[in-house]
Amino acid sequence: MSNLIKNSDQNPCYQLRATIISAEGKTEKVFDSGTIVGHLLPATDSNGVPFIGARINNEVASLQLPLSINCQIEGLTIKDDDGWYILRRSMTFLMQMAAARALPDWRLKIHHTLASGLYFDFTNKKAPAEKMDEGVLAIFEAELRKIIAADFPILRRMLSYEDAVAYFAGEGREDKVLLLQHHNTPFVATLCCDGFMDLHALPVVASTGSLGVFSLSPYEDGCVLNLPDREKITEPMSFTPQKELMRVHREHAHWGEILGVRSVGELNQAVFDRRISDVIMMSEALHNKNFAELASKVVNKQSRLVLIAGPSSAGKTTSAKRLMTHLKINGKTPVVISTDDYFVGDERNPIGPDGKPDYEHINALDLDNFNEHLTSLLAGKKICRRIFNFITKKPEFTNEELQLGPNDILIVEGIHGLNPMLTEAVPRDDKFMIYLSALTQLGIDDSHTVSTTDNRLIRRIVRDHLFRGHPAIRTLELWKNVRLGEERWIFPYQDQADASFNTALDYELAVLKPFADPLLTDIKPNQPEYSIARRLQMLLRSFHSITPSAVPGDSILREYIGGSLLKY
Repeated sequence: MSNLIKNSDQNPCYQLRATIISAEGKTEKVFDSGTIVGHLLPATDSNGVPFIGARINNEVASLQLPLSINCQIEGLTIKDDDGWYILRRSMTFLMQMAAARALPDWRLKIHHTLASGLYFDFTNKKAPAEKMDEGVLAIFEAELRKIIAADFPILRRMLSYEDAVAYFAGEGREDKVLLLQHHNTPFVATLCCDGFMDLHALPVVASTGSLGVFSLSPYEDGCVLNLPDREKITEPMSFTPQKELMRVHREHAHWGEILGVRSVGELNQAVFDRRISDVIMMSEALHNKNFAELASKVVNKQSRLVLIAGPSSAGKTTSAKRLMTHLKINGKTPVVISTDDYFVGDERNPIGPDGKPDYEHINALDLDNFNEHLTSLLAGKKICRRIFNFITKKPEFTNEELQLGPNDILIVEGIHGLNPMLTEAVPRDDKFMIYLSALTQLGIDDSHTVSTTDNRLIRRIVRDHLFRGHPAIRTLELWKNVRLGEERWIFPYQDQADASFNTALDYELAVLKPFADPLLTDIKPNQPEYSIARRLQMLLRSFHSITPSAVPGDSILREYIGGSLLKY
């Protein structure tokens, strides 16, 4: 190290060392300070898949990044999760660039992911009632292809705060200006490409030429840009309409319009203007309205068994409790049990392909004991409540007795609730199935969406720390298997639901921020999960914090931060 310091004093372009990590092993390279990442990596991995970014000491970086430290470098393709995020961010940049160049009278807003890609629409700035048509889309696609063919470099450029605000205001991009109004950094990072600029938070591809695989599928009042297939990288994914998912998104977007909060900038403005209590109360009132409607559907179907399912941290526990309240108003007496209390424990848990316990597998549940309890309850018999101790990782049996009366309803909540294997003994017509999601409509701005998956992950990090004794690194280590489990055990059954419910609250990340940020800071650059931690911290950085005391005691958010007034 002393030689390194001495050399750097003598020559600003001193030599450094890089460890290149690949499937074949590690390679050592010596390079000059200022060398860009892309010059140290081959163009593709060993399978011929192009690198579109890199992890530098476990932080995601552009291939254009100049290096000035000793480091480990690992190339990223779209088959890597971090590489996939790079591709998706790059496509949103490309879309805004094409719209600005070819359709200056139209405002492009990217709303959310849907099926195989990104759902977006155009609004005519001069005639807002005018809808986009095939002609608008044809102009848009032609410009996308033109920019890709030109293979323009995408460069990071730092502007002063004043220059950034002036530029975006001059371009009429008020979504960027509003976001910047709630920051006070002296410099603003932007992405620049052939005269077009956008705000820059996380890395994108080095040039537009690597974004040629996509297709457009008009859908409802907008369009889906289909991203590349991660297995067949030269082909875009085919679009499959998801009517129920789209309905939930549209409903939540309508809520955002009612609240006047469609972006992080608007949420921050509500905090600044001291209007956030109104936003919170209206958000919770809209949830309450939907729970009332859901309870009426259950009563009308005359089902004695209600199954509530959804991916991790979708709010199943509190949703079950809230539904209980509304069923009582309808003259029913609900009893709630959670499938989480039927975990078998580590000694009997199935092992995944990675050699670690697979907690998402349906056989991670004690199905025999669960079905014994289920059939007993539906037959009017008494059982002793079972719970699972997440600290000791063992089941416990309590002295609390449960029994269903003739007018009672059994509510079961858990990720496998819609899987027929869980309740084989009960006929389908006797079940009312509810699928929960957490589909936020909130965008950071017109270009950048808030990932629903990241939203759930932040919920889980906070909950696991407060109630399960897990540090954030433990939650992130498990998250990949959680996601694989969702793809295998949850999402295939969502269409079987009798009703869907969206548990997202537009203000929640502002409340979760002071809980999650210090937990994420505990994850260091020498840990593989660091890249995820950094991405989540960059997301949270966009939000003003909201004090947890502002959250009502019956809010779904209380499931993650504590202090819920709802009890079984």
